[in-house]
Amino acid sequence: MSSFAALATAAACQTTGNVARAASELVEIPALQGKGYGKPATIYPDYTLTNTGLQYKDLRIGSGPTVAVGDKILIDWDAYTIGYYGRIVQAKNLAKGGSFEGNDEGFLRFTVGSANEVIPGLQEGVQGMTVGGIRRIIVPPGPLSYPSDTGFKNIGPKPSSFSGKRTLDFVMCNQGAIDKTLLFDIEILGVGDRARALRAEGTWLVTPSAK
Repeated sequence: MSSFAALATAAACQTTGNVARAASELVEIPALQGKGYGKPATIYPDYTLTNTGLQYKDLRIGSGPTVAVGDKILIDWDAYTIGYYGRIVQAKNLAKGGSFEGNDEGFLRFTVGSANEVIPGLQEGVQGMTVGGIRRIIVPPGPLSYPSDTGFKNIGPKPSSFSGKRTLDFVMCNQGAIDKTLLFDIEILGVGDRARALRAEGTWLVTPSAK
């Protein structure tokens, strides 16, 4: 971690006492508006609750290959805090209205079931999805999420922006004043070592890539 990033992380951790700032000073994320998110340990009635405490809801069912343990997959992702006023951790790497074909550093590749690549909540949450599918995943604090001591330093997914890194650091190093529940929107772009994404203009993925 650079000295600049380290100072930012320290500053974020030291500002815990300022969490009580009026919510009106912060931008509410559309993905959280009117959804009832933000209550610790809430069980949402339209979500599937797993034995581990993970909750998920399919926003769109894909038509490509099904994700299974051992597959290398290519995904795009959004992430938001829930307890910290719905702050952005990661926005879409490619704004809707653009087009993309091929591989890009902004997208994330990992092997499903492989330890220490991404947090356990994502490892579990993507299983059973199909290419082209979009799933919203609610990851509770604890073993499914980022470690409270190192955050995203040693495990993904890692925010690409400074503001996202600072937000995630602030939430994860907080000593209890903030609900650390996170919300992820995951889109499966491809399955297989050579998977390539094809995103049509103004949409999420529309043409699944073959394994």
